[in-house]
Amino acid sequence: GRPMQTLSESRMFGGIQGVYSHESAACGVPMTFAVYLPPQASRGPVPCLWYLSGLTCTHENAMTKAGLQAHAAEFGLALVFPDTSPRGDGVANDAAYDLGQGAGFYVDATEAPWAPHFRMEDYVVRELRQLVQARFPVTDRHGITGHSMGGHGALTLAMRHPELYASLSAFAPIAHPAASDWGRKQFTAYLGTDEALWQEHDASLLLQSRGWKGEILVDQGLSDQFLDLLKPEALASAMAASRTAGELRLQAGYDHSYNFVATFARDHVAWHAERLKG
Repeated sequence: GRPMQTLSESRMFGGIQGVYSHESAACGVPMTFAVYLPPQASRGPVPCLWYLSGLTCTHENAMTKAGLQAHAAEFGLALVFPDTSPRGDGVANDAAYDLGQGAGFYVDATEAPWAPHFRMEDYVVRELRQLVQARFPVTDRHGITGHSMGGHGALTLAMRHPELYASLSAFAPIAHPAASDWGRKQFTAYLGTDEALWQEHDASLLLQSRGWKGEILVDQGLSDQFLDLLKPEALASAMAASRTAGELRLQAGYDHSYNFVATFARDHVAWHAERLKG
C-alpha cells in the first residue's frame, strides 16, 4: 500500500487505539483514520467493524465518545474510524456545516468543485479497506455501522457493495436523503440535478430496489431533534416492503448525541460479532 504514518498509539482495554495518516489516491490528499485493535488481535487476525461518522465529525469523535472500544475488546472485533471527507487548503469547502469538508456523504462527487477530492465511497470501500487489510491483523469479514450521515453511509455502502460487508447496523441514519434537506442539497452539489442518480445513494430506496442479504439493526431516538430530516419511517416502510429481516428500534427519550450512541453501542457490537464470527 501507499505510505502510512503512525500519529499515535495508546493501550486501551488490553488492545491498541491508534491514529494514522496516509496519502490517499482516491481523495488526492492525506487522510487521517483511527483503528482499534482488541487484545485478541495479538493472537491472530480478527473481524473488523467500520464506524462511519456524521456531519462535522472527524475520525476522532466516535473514537473518543461512542465507547465502542470496551465492547470491541469484549467481543474481539477491530474497529475502523475513517474521516468524513477530504480536508486541506486545496480542497473545496462551503460555509455551511452540512456541505463540503466534514460532510462528504460517502459518495463519489461528479460535479465541480467537488469531483477532484470528494470520493468518499471509493475511499472507504476500496482504498482504506485495502490499506487496513494490508497493514493490520484483520480478516476479510467486515461489518459496517455509523451515525446520522454515517448511518446513511453504512446502509448505502453495504447495499451497494454486499460482497464486502457481512453485517450491517446504523444509529439514527439519514434514512431517506432524496426526500430530505439532509440529502437533496448535498446530492445536488455532489452528483448533480438528476434525481435518478440520487436513488442509488438513498437507503430506503436502495432497500426496495436491491434489498439486503442479511438482517439490519437500526436504533433511533424519539427525542432526536433531527427526526424530520432523518425519516426513519421511510426505512421502516422499506424494511417491511422488501421483507428485510431485522429490527428498527425507536428509543423513547433519546436525542441525536453520542450519549444515545454510547447507550446502544454494546448492542451493535454484539450484533456484528454474532454475524462476523458465526
